[in-house]
Amino acid sequence: MDFNIEPVSNDLLKEALQSKIDQKTKPIGALGTLEELAMQIGMIQNTDQPKLTHPTIVVFAGDHGIAKGMRVNPYPQEVTAQMVYNFLNKGAAINVFCEQNNIDLKIVDAGVNHDFEGVAGLIDAKIDFGTKNYQEEPAMSLQQCNEAIKKGADIVSTVFNNGCNSIGFGEMGISNTSSASLLMSHYTKIPIKECVGSGTGLEDKAIALKQEILSKVFHTYTPTTSIDALTYYGGFEITMIVGAILRAAELKMTIIIDGFIVTAAFLAAIDMYPEVIDYCIFAHTSGEQGHQKMLEYVNKKPLINLGMRLGEGTGVAVAYPIINSAITFLNNMASFESAGVSNK
Repeated sequence: MDFNIEPVSNDLLKEALQSKIDQKTKPIGALGTLEELAMQIGMIQNTDQPKLTHPTIVVFAGDHGIAKGMRVNPYPQEVTAQMVYNFLNKGAAINVFCEQNNIDLKIVDAGVNHDFEGVAGLIDAKIDFGTKNYQEEPAMSLQQCNEAIKKGADIVSTVFNNGCNSIGFGEMGISNTSSASLLMSHYTKIPIKECVGSGTGLEDKAIALKQEILSKVFHTYTPTTSIDALTYYGGFEITMIVGAILRAAELKMTIIIDGFIVTAAFLAAIDMYPEVIDYCIFAHTSGEQGHQKMLEYVNKKPLINLGMRLGEGTGVAVAYPIINSAITFLNNMASFESAGVSNK
């Protein structure tokens, strides 16, 4: 599936935005990262009066074949479906943070090993009842991989058509830190053992076992393209996020990247289309050990570091008010001229 993603570039607009930022009633650069955010979002939207409309987080849920053996995950696979019900019942962290910050929340069944037929409020995009166990065979077929990318893209198109121009992604899937670690190692070339962390709470001996298992998996396959890597190691939820990120960039949306899992999907997206990075804001540093290394690899500084490692898009929801502050000062703060304040 091809995407038409344009680089963010307009020298005249960049000058106009910088002038507008510098003329606010403050010393030059005094709002720090907020000024950088205002510049980035203005450039994305191609205007010196950007707006964030109908901010939305889409949470993709999927199961992973490797989870059934309980060797890389402390929680059973059934927790994925149970948490989807919790999202729909508005009982999870992502629900309360979205409600607090007036963010719309969408929940997607990308490939959970459970039949949700007839459940209200859930977007049905199921590819299959979980991926295969990549210890034994590739996680998914090429057809499934392409279908997942397309479905992720189509979901974003629907959200965009409903008036959203700023979007973040979350995920739920027991063992998806394993897939993310494999993808991270593939894209960054960092040794797999340095990419593997505790996930949902493994202790030291269990982490060592997880590192050993995933090291064997990593050396079983030889992906040469992003599609290969997603097919061998990916999850349906991760692969849908790849398609979602690509379509959001194509539509010139402001994309807010969450933690370890979503950043793994982002690595796949920029491997396909490097221009995507200009549309992305990085919400936070996850407590998962590989996430900081991912951010260093793409040379990006996150907005916050609260030691969060929950997933679900919670980092996006918590960081969103900071992003909104950048737009608010740009559009509403007085200039030296309008306020009658002497400039230096």
